[in-house]
Amino acid sequence: MNIFAQNRIMMTLEDRIEAFVKLGKKINELDREEFEILSSNIQNNNTWFTPVQTEDALRTISINLQKENFESWLSSYDLKAVKKIKSIGVLMAGNVPAVGFHDLLCVLISGHKACIKLSSSDQVLMNWLVKELIALEPRFDPLISVEEMLKSKDAYIATGSDNSARYFEYYFGRYPHIIRKNRTSVGILDGIEKPNDFRDLGKDVFQYYGLGCRNVSKLYVRNNDTLIEFLDAIAEFRDVAHNHKYHNNYEYNKSIFLVNKDPHLDNGFLLMKESNALVSPIAVLYYELYADLEELNLRLSEEKEKIQCIVSLKSWYPGSLDFGTAQCPGLDDYADGVDTLQFLQNLS
Repeated sequence: MNIFAQNRIMMTLEDRIEAFVKLGKKINELDREEFEILSSNIQNNNTWFTPVQTEDALRTISINLQKENFESWLSSYDLKAVKKIKSIGVLMAGNVPAVGFHDLLCVLISGHKACIKLSSSDQVLMNWLVKELIALEPRFDPLISVEEMLKSKDAYIATGSDNSARYFEYYFGRYPHIIRKNRTSVGILDGIEKPNDFRDLGKDVFQYYGLGCRNVSKLYVRNNDTLIEFLDAIAEFRDVAHNHKYHNNYEYNKSIFLVNKDPHLDNGFLLMKESNALVSPIAVLYYELYADLEELNLRLSEEKEKIQCIVSLKSWYPGSLDFGTAQCPGLDDYADGVDTLQFLQNLS
């Protein structure tokens, strides 16, 4: 009997869940000194990943890794029916701290082996999470491998841009696969929002400096007056400009707008420009006016395949999230709307 089959006998689904619950507790109980060392190493590797961003990412992970969340998440799957361990190649993105963790979690919870290629932008935190998980549950050791070349795997999960997706399709298209492309998120304003609501929306815009697919890069608004109110209300986020990369993006895009005489709004750290496009540059937020719900529904339906999530005040728009929650996905909130766990379950 090979080591993977032995591991299957030794580890039940309950064992795997318990290991991740322990990891959640470990993250939650991380002392300040250990966190400062970890976050400093992370920022040295990627200056976009400040201690605040790392803390936000770890908080979301620790909240998800609670036993009651696993029970709710896994109730609709039959993971005990998975009989044969498959080697799953996982190509991870690196735009947000630990953005690839959910794929790792899905592969291991389903009982398969995770063969992961880390993004150079997110090596430190992901390696730390893997190390801590194995320390808490050594039986995971043969089921996790960090690799530079993902060849001859049974299936693949790859996350990247529209350009890299074409590369992934070429190399992995003949295997079972999930290949994710560019997506972004949008916000809807209907004119009833108050300053506190705008500040909550600001979290969806500025968390992780707008680098994530769950960051709002465009607003749909009823009138221009709302935009002025929004820009005034989000003054507390001005510290994003202290990051030199963000500030350079702001200055560059501002220069382009001025040279081209493009009409835009500017509050000193965020530029707003009317555009039909969805994905705005860093430090820029696009907006588009809509007259009524029928027009809005049509526009959003046309962009459906490019939108990761929608936010609106108290989730008034069907299928949307409340302001301030875009970067707090639950365990069952799959990227691109593709059920990763169902895909992994079906492999066997």
